[in-house]
Amino acid sequence: MKVTQHIADAKGKSLFSFEILPPLKGQNIQCIFDNIEPLMEFKPPFIDVTYHREEYEYKELPNGLLEKKIVKKRPGTVGICSAIQNKYLVDAIPHILCGGFTKEDTENFLIDMDFLGIDNVVALRGDAVKSEIYFKPEKEGNHYASELVTQISNLNNGIYLDADLQNTNKTNFCIGVAGYPEKHMEAPSLDSDIHFLKQKIKNGADYIITQMFFDNQKFFDFVAKCRKEGIEVPIIPGLKPISTKKQLNQIPHRFKVDLPDELVKEIVKAADNDVVKEIGIEWCIAQSRELIQAGIPVLHYYSMGRSENIRKIAETVF
Repeated sequence: MKVTQHIADAKGKSLFSFEILPPLKGQNIQCIFDNIEPLMEFKPPFIDVTYHREEYEYKELPNGLLEKKIVKKRPGTVGICSAIQNKYLVDAIPHILCGGFTKEDTENFLIDMDFLGIDNVVALRGDAVKSEIYFKPEKEGNHYASELVTQISNLNNGIYLDADLQNTNKTNFCIGVAGYPEKHMEAPSLDSDIHFLKQKIKNGADYIITQMFFDNQKFFDFVAKCRKEGIEVPIIPGLKPISTKKQLNQIPHRFKVDLPDELVKEIVKAADNDVVKEIGIEWCIAQSRELIQAGIPVLHYYSMGRSENIRKIAETVF
């Protein structure tokens, strides 16, 4: 079922969903199931599965030269989505990226999704590989998420890359895209960022999931700006409980989001990470309650491969 249909069927009730990472290469699907199981009693209508593009590593050769090697550390998004849908009978939503994909790769990825009965995808540009400062698209790939959305929308209309194909099947994907309450790190301003977000909606996106944030007012302001610009699709907030002191620096650096002073002061005073974890849970519970009170259709949690924190929040809130 499409995400938009899940929201419509809920008739105003706030739904619970979460995102998982594929396991590192060498691990098996059971570690995914072990993290999903504790959260299933809260009846998530869908679970997102991230896609991790290739990385470059350099291996020293016997002659002292370096050999550049392409490595995929977290493969398996397609297989994980299929396994989740078959085991739990909930919708699994794969992320699909511009980075690392040609348009033909993208089309084949989407055909696989369609064959597996997957009704939803999240279309993202993706980040630059770790060895590069700026994002570089594939030579024959999509440069921006808006272009990726257009390709998916074309497939929904039976338009394939090979114009000579006859009697083509129309896919029926519900398309999610990313939104940034504090703007994308590369955007010159929030207004500019929303302008390009609006383009993704015009190109066929059906809903928005936001980057994490820790100040609900920034989310409410973001939604208000989107509505003012004519963006009417559902906007789903992304939430993450802080669990370690290191994240005070890691989260702003990696995701370019602000942490409220009150939260920072509490974490700095904490004796150890066990205390930090409880502070993060309580902060996220307060965020969640306020968002539910505001009638937000879905609360989406970034589990980062761990379910303990998310479970404590969900059993209090849902």
